[in-house]
Amino acid sequence: MNPYITSLRLRTLPLSVSGIILGTGLAGWLNWWVFGLAIGTTLCLQILSNLCNELGDALKGTDSDQHGRKAYGLQSGTITRREIEIMIFLFIALSVLFGLGLIYCAFGSLFATPSLIFIGLGLLAIIGAITYTLGKHSYGYIGLGDLGVFLFFGLLSTIGAFYLQTQTINGSVIWSGFAIGLPCVGVLNLNNIRDMNNDHAHGKRTLASRLGQKGAKIYHTCLIIACLTIFVLQGHLWTLCVTPIWIWHLWFIWTHEESALDTQMPVLMLSTGLISCLGWV
Repeated sequence: MNPYITSLRLRTLPLSVSGIILGTGLAGWLNWWVFGLAIGTTLCLQILSNLCNELGDALKGTDSDQHGRKAYGLQSGTITRREIEIMIFLFIALSVLFGLGLIYCAFGSLFATPSLIFIGLGLLAIIGAITYTLGKHSYGYIGLGDLGVFLFFGLLSTIGAFYLQTQTINGSVIWSGFAIGLPCVGVLNLNNIRDMNNDHAHGKRTLASRLGQKGAKIYHTCLIIACLTIFVLQGHLWTLCVTPIWIWHLWFIWTHEESALDTQMPVLMLSTGLISCLGWV
């Protein structure tokens, strides 16, 4: 595959739009322009995060020697540092372009109070995508990556998508954003369990590496159970359709180690996407 496409990490993209899909579905009202631009903005932010993650890990030497992990362009030498920096600037520009288009389409102005609030949130999302692993004080290296994923791809995506469609917020959509953010965090946690030994050796103190193998798996189990519990308590019984999948998923997590866990990432991503899509029913 083209090394540039490989560095985009396309398999992560469906998960990144889960909150947007769920929030829009719960709104019960659909402005297709707002929905499309929200999807475009989120995809650009996720790709930006992926590229910055690749560059940050490479500069810190974290990707130098890993078993069971696919070598991306910069790590394999098929992309230069200059080329990936150009890609980063490109997706910063695209994130801004899509984001401003989204805000204008939703509110009819870039200077109304809600517009300015969303512009501020968009800037925070761009900064969050860049500083996950880039820089001396990257938050992904001190165990705050889980919080970043929860806030941006759970709460902000779901509540933001709902508000952009309806101009209102209610308690149900807040709890739904909380719930959908948990399996999103689970995907990151799964990634960090797989890479735990390597991350620890290179000074990347993820929450998983701080908890240890058993602690991280208990944490992962709690994320899955809490997600379903919150949705069911909110009356969203359709989420129970993923229960058999997630029971098998948790069994696999507890009975396998390291690179074998990589096969469970698409399982968790696709099942989370399914929950989001069922929010339209």
